[in-house]
Amino acid sequence: MTLLACTIVVLVCVIAFDAPAKAFVLLLPAACITFVISLLIGHFLSEPLRILCAEVKAFCSGSTNVRIVPDGRLHEADCLAENFGELAGKALVQQSDLAIRERRQAEFISDVAHELRTPLTAIHGNAEMLLDPDLPPELHDKFCKIIIDESERLGRLSNDLLTLQRIEDDSVRYELQRVDLKILSREVFDALDPILRDRGAITEIIGEAPDVLGNPDRLKQVLSNLVENASRFIEPGGHITIELFGLRGNSVIAVKDDGAGFGDVDPKRLFDRFYRADTSRSRGTGGTGLGLAIVKSVVEAHDGTVEALNLPDGGACFIVAIPSIAVS
Repeated sequence: MTLLACTIVVLVCVIAFDAPAKAFVLLLPAACITFVISLLIGHFLSEPLRILCAEVKAFCSGSTNVRIVPDGRLHEADCLAENFGELAGKALVQQSDLAIRERRQAEFISDVAHELRTPLTAIHGNAEMLLDPDLPPELHDKFCKIIIDESERLGRLSNDLLTLQRIEDDSVRYELQRVDLKILSREVFDALDPILRDRGAITEIIGEAPDVLGNPDRLKQVLSNLVENASRFIEPGGHITIELFGLRGNSVIAVKDDGAGFGDVDPKRLFDRFYRADTSRSRGTGGTGLGLAIVKSVVEAHDGTVEALNLPDGGACFIVAIPSIAVS
């Protein structure tokens, strides 16, 4: 159709300007050549755009194997491909983050339901026993104590859940200031002194570490959780030591105890929510299974790391490393 139109245009021009037929014969091949060249140019210009359009459609349809990258044939198409590629990359990252968040949320809900079931079952069962009119007084007191203990554990679990949610809420920003880790360590030992005395713990702070930029309340919670965790697994007269030092631009806090350690357990699992290396013992000492998860969340919010290891001579060591404030 386009070639026919070109022929008609040439013919009209020849007739209008009263040109000889010979001119028509000469102009017609030129028009055909021009038409072919225009087709080639149009194809060259439109092909990168057609390919880009097909790639974008494939990505929008849900294909994750599509790579939208410039091919170097047309500058404008390359600019579009680069922009679409960046958008596609961000979309994939957001999709992956959303999937991870949804999976964690589902796991979290399942874990919470499991953890709540145990104390609620205990409270319900013991409350039913109290309804027995022939129940001896000594059993009455025993069942009441169990109900009180399990209620208190529910309260601690609720508080830890709320704390963990606040820490992991990205929209919450905490006020940061210069923190002296040695002073912070003394404050933690002083605050936990009644518990540590009751459990017969001998405490010590050794070393120095550069100051860090952090939230004092959250960092105090990290140390408190680690020290209280250590106090659960030492024998009366056992030792809990906080060692401070600087290493490779980080301020390091090592909380050590001479208890039984955590055995052959993968150290990384200790920081999972509701994980307990010794379930029965941890429950017996009042643990909710969230203390170390809170530690990890707070430390990572301070751009730090936390690790756990068994000491060669027995006991456990938890090592927290947080970037130091640069010395000017």
